[in-house]
Amino acid sequence: MEENKSKPVNRQDSKKFQINHPGQYLDHMIKQTRTHHVQLSIMADSKANMLLTVATVVITLSVPHLVDPKLRWGMLVLIVFSFITIVLSTYAVMPKLPLMYKPDQKPDMQSPFFNLLFFGSFVRLSLDEYVDAMEEVMNDPSSSYEAMVKEVYTLGVFLATKKYRFIRLAYLAFIFGVFASMMVLIFTGNLMG
Repeated sequence: MEENKSKPVNRQDSKKFQINHPGQYLDHMIKQTRTHHVQLSIMADSKANMLLTVATVVITLSVPHLVDPKLRWGMLVLIVFSFITIVLSTYAVMPKLPLMYKPDQKPDMQSPFFNLLFFGSFVRLSLDEYVDAMEEVMNDPSSSYEAMVKEVYTLGVFLATKKYRFIRLAYLAFIFGVFASMMVLIFTGNLMG
């Protein structure tokens, strides 16, 4: 099954989001999904922190061996890939908010990426605009569910494209670095002596 990774579904071209029978089972499903996403985010941060720690220790232990001509190139390869691992892991846990806050630039509330329940989306709204938007959403069960579904969706997209993607790349960089370092040591005949 191939996924469309380029653009989200355009809700403006489709029918209005409608929940025919709101109930506790839907609330529970959304709450469980949201909780699961938060747990996945915590796991991603833990994995990134583990990679940061391991790569930092590897660099610390490898640097003294750079003076040994037999180990220099193997250790240099390991250090370079450990540094790449550190950069990728750090990027995975780094907040993905704009560096420059522009209060005069209003968000597009019709955008599929606008999430009324996420501070990164609503921070550029005035308090009155935010309260009005929340009042509108909270007085319509279908709109409330739509806001929660959009929150789950945007969190899932964030996890897949911003966290887990870079953690995977960090793991691959570290594994490749260990393998490449071993290959350099083997080809230079310095692994066992």
